[in-house]
Amino acid sequence: MEQSTSTGRAAPPFFPRQTGPWAAWGELQPKWASLLGGAAKAQAVQIAPERLRSLQQRYVDEFRQLWGSLLEAQASSASIPSASDRRFSHEAWSANRISRYTAALYLLGARALFDLADSVQADEPTRQRLRFAVQQWVDAAAPSNFLALNPEAIDKAVRTQGESLLAGVNNWLKDLKQGRLTQTDESVFEVGRNVATTAGQVVFENALFQLIEYAPLTEQVHARPLLFVPPMINKYYILDLQPDNSLVRFAVEQGHRTFVMSWRNPDASLGHLTWDDYVQDGAIRAMEVVRDIAAKRSEGTINTLGFCVGGTLLANALAVLQARGESFAHSATLLTTMVDFSDTGILSVYVDEASVSLREATIGKGGLMTGRELATAFSSLRPNDLVWNYVVGNYLKGETPPPFDLLYWNSDSTNLPGPMFAWYLRNTYLENKMRQPGALTVAGAPLNLQAVKLPTYVYASREDHIVPWQTAYQTTQILGGPMRFVLGASGHIAGVINPAKRNKRSHWTSPSGQRKLPAQPQAWLDAATEQPGSWWNDWAQWLAGQAGSDIAAPKKPGNARYKPIEPAPGRYVKVRA
Repeated sequence: MEQSTSTGRAAPPFFPRQTGPWAAWGELQPKWASLLGGAAKAQAVQIAPERLRSLQQRYVDEFRQLWGSLLEAQASSASIPSASDRRFSHEAWSANRISRYTAALYLLGARALFDLADSVQADEPTRQRLRFAVQQWVDAAAPSNFLALNPEAIDKAVRTQGESLLAGVNNWLKDLKQGRLTQTDESVFEVGRNVATTAGQVVFENALFQLIEYAPLTEQVHARPLLFVPPMINKYYILDLQPDNSLVRFAVEQGHRTFVMSWRNPDASLGHLTWDDYVQDGAIRAMEVVRDIAAKRSEGTINTLGFCVGGTLLANALAVLQARGESFAHSATLLTTMVDFSDTGILSVYVDEASVSLREATIGKGGLMTGRELATAFSSLRPNDLVWNYVVGNYLKGETPPPFDLLYWNSDSTNLPGPMFAWYLRNTYLENKMRQPGALTVAGAPLNLQAVKLPTYVYASREDHIVPWQTAYQTTQILGGPMRFVLGASGHIAGVINPAKRNKRSHWTSPSGQRKLPAQPQAWLDAATEQPGSWWNDWAQWLAGQAGSDIAAPKKPGNARYKPIEPAPGRYVKVRA
């Protein structure tokens, strides 16, 4: 029997309280236990009855409006809330009434599911896991991801007489063979030819890394050299993509004698390496070589910079050297780095006792955390942008994604040794021991980050979803030396790689005259001053004050002990996972 509404208009032949997001929520509820993990497994997912009734009523009201718009032939695309979503912004969606309705119904249901997840009576970590799970399901279920429901892909198939479908199948077969989703036209790029092109020489290597010294671009350089410690997840050349967006080249242009670690992409022969190995034979060894190369001209001290996990590793190395009484670093720069892991943002959805124990049991005593697994995990943090966007473009529409250096770097993933990875997960993300003095022993020394009293420049990105800026700020309360904290606009990568010459975005600095940073990050932001453009110039000015006097630039890389091995970028960086 046909239902009717209060407006007298025929209602849809089903009742939305028992379908749409409510049916999806019911289907997903049995799966929450496996998604939530830990103590939450024994808990039922509860929503306050009043809140649930309110969400249901709002959904019903908006569903009726949407159904009515479908029945009205003259309904305009402006009445459908899908045009602002770029997945449905093509005119093919608005030109077809059924497609327009399908997109709007999907968005209505998606919002209802997110409202339900946000309304669950649980602690914030549990709600975050629910939101993450809903995000994966909702993004995968978008009608734009299915050929039969995507009018733009269908139109293109008709216009090209099926050639776009054939190209899409070929793209899919290619990705299937290479084991990953193509995000950019990789044929355009080659490491050493048009990415990672700053001139230099490899002057040292061991089983873990190669050390690159870059050729000076100024007649004089600062006496104290600068060492970059990049993350071992992905490759160092995010810091040296193109000449006009290279932080490495920028440092060289500022007159710094610059060295960069290029981590080896581990294979099975390195699957036994630990966090201690990366600290001792990685960061500390690189610091020793840089010190020895520049010792005669730098008074035996160096400046250091760590990015992301490289910053965490550097902080550990500095603390270990301090405990040994061997500290020869003069300053540290930490970019989007965590040493406090009390709030790890969206990445926390992957870390609980069960998941860490599983990693310890499978690869904790040997083996690899593969680059493919890491890439999949990071892509899942932004599935629309990093997964489904390319599924639609590459496969449904048969397109080749445009060349983009950052996405080429993003696809050039690296493996990690299992013991190192498992130790890192447990002692940072899970148990947050790194900030506790003496709670850990690293490379044979009790770890006390508070004993590191170097001048330190701490940078965070305001929209960073990997290292929340409030967490990065806590570094200023843990390390013991004089601090400068700067907050940049944008996210984890785009915030850091923001060339000074482009004068884009903005950054926030402490008020002039502020000597002690407040304990709470929001208090700092409330008093901070927004500055136009990149943070690079602010850092350059600070680093110049740590770099010592000016001396003649070296004529040759390395020294008598550490001689050039091969030109930059070296061979380690060219090994793909």
